[in-house]
Amino acid sequence: MIQIIPSISIINGKLTRLKQGDYKSETVYKDSPIDIAKQFEEYGIKKIHIVDLDGALEGSIVNYHILSAISAYTELDIDFGGGVSTDGEISKAYESGATSITASSVAVNNKELFASWLMSYGREKVTLGADVKQGKIVVKGWQKNTNTDLYDHLDYYYLRGIKYVKSTDVEKDGCQEGPNFAMYENLVKKFPHIHFLASGGVRSVDDIKRLEDLGVKGVIFGRAYYEGNLTLKDIESLVK
Repeated sequence: MIQIIPSISIINGKLTRLKQGDYKSETVYKDSPIDIAKQFEEYGIKKIHIVDLDGALEGSIVNYHILSAISAYTELDIDFGGGVSTDGEISKAYESGATSITASSVAVNNKELFASWLMSYGREKVTLGADVKQGKIVVKGWQKNTNTDLYDHLDYYYLRGIKYVKSTDVEKDGCQEGPNFAMYENLVKKFPHIHFLASGGVRSVDDIKRLEDLGVKGVIFGRAYYEGNLTLKDIESLVK
């Protein structure tokens, strides 16, 4: 069964969604991140993905307090991303309640360090964020383009034992137009032993089921829920 992972994105301590990673297109929601996390837990969710959007931009974690609070008030497994770029940052994330981390920029800028985390912390606790725009990796909260090809990037870490990869087609993110199904189909075929987490563009239960049929192991969604296209009842039915 595909794993259902809601995303909680944070700017200035508030629940915020962007469109295609554009910080000028933010939508701030009135619900507190802690209350939303508790709602997800009540409806059967076991794991959430927290994105520190401030941290992604700064290059170091900013919203530790949100991570700590959600960890304190729920029993959820928490995957945390955004600004995890040093050994000190990854340790602080775990100390604040993260059960796993997702890192993107460091995996491009300091490959040896990221690869060492797979050994130090274990493959179950470190996820590679491999987000793309037109086939090339983007980093620093999707604000910086690189010349790194997605498949070359994955191949490098595949040979070093990576197990979990979150990949987002940035041009699909927040647009409610559906995920890049062709990309995920190709990724699963080329790297069958990687557990891919699809993110970006998810609109509905049908999208999630189609991703599952393609062999994707997990789906991360945000706007579809916050805009009412995916309900708590939908989420409960998917988890069951």
